[in-house]
Amino acid sequence: MATYDWTPDRLPDLSGRTAVVTGGNSGIGLHTALELARHGAAVTLACRNTDSAAEAAQRIRRETGATAEVARLDLSSLASVEEFADQWQGPIDLLVNNAGVMTPPRYRETEDGFELQLGTNHLGHFALTGRLLPALLEAPAARVVAVSSVAHHAGADDLLEANPRSSYSPQRAYGNSKLANILFADELQRQAAAHGASLTAAAAHPGVAHTNLVTSSDGLGAIPGVKHVAPLFLKLVFQSAAKGAWGPLYAATEAEPGSYTGPQRMREQRGPVGPARRQRRARDEQLAKDLWALSEEKTGVTYAWPA
Repeated sequence: MATYDWTPDRLPDLSGRTAVVTGGNSGIGLHTALELARHGAAVTLACRNTDSAAEAAQRIRRETGATAEVARLDLSSLASVEEFADQWQGPIDLLVNNAGVMTPPRYRETEDGFELQLGTNHLGHFALTGRLLPALLEAPAARVVAVSSVAHHAGADDLLEANPRSSYSPQRAYGNSKLANILFADELQRQAAAHGASLTAAAAHPGVAHTNLVTSSDGLGAIPGVKHVAPLFLKLVFQSAAKGAWGPLYAATEAEPGSYTGPQRMREQRGPVGPARRQRRARDEQLAKDLWALSEEKTGVTYAWPA
């Protein structure tokens, strides 16, 4: 996949297609939703902060003239995931699993008792995709995108231990959750192909971009001073959130099934999109299968593939 000259201007006409973007109220998610809408897609911003999402949807409608709606979704709550899926009506052409939390300094859990990063970044999206599978299979050629990170290289052999409190490390736990994103996309693609389903799964990462993920109070923003210092530093050093959205946008429209896309320069921190490097665990099919089984056990969600 040689995509070094690709830009969002080359996105296809998405008129008549419906896209759901988790965490679409800001950062990478907002710019992903904005570009999808600019090319004709009707977008739903699935977000925990519905006030912020309403402002983002208004911006999308104003700049693109496309349909942009808001639905509440808290990926750290399996009940919220189920409620979102139960209320959904109609086919979904594009599901961009983008929302996440990064490196809270102290161990935290979701309301279901999972470590916060794995619970939000992976298990919440695993449950969401599974519950939305019927809507995805209603579409003629649905795509699911898992937004990972260069931090997946910090993922370790203890992934299947699910980031226990006893050995919590913010960076390793985050790396494990981002490793899980890639393994999930790969196994989803294998299962879709095995069942003859018209669904493509791909993973992507944004490089290192200036977003509020760093300053969120659920992550590094919990450390005193970070909220005030980080924005200026990030803006000076890293690429914009709009550029960070290029990888997910490519994965949502053109990437090969089971591929992993990201920036190509400065150790994949920025630049044009192309094939991203995977650490060895991210190529382990058995680990992906084991993670899938663990995810089913923890979430209680199984995927209802057509016979």
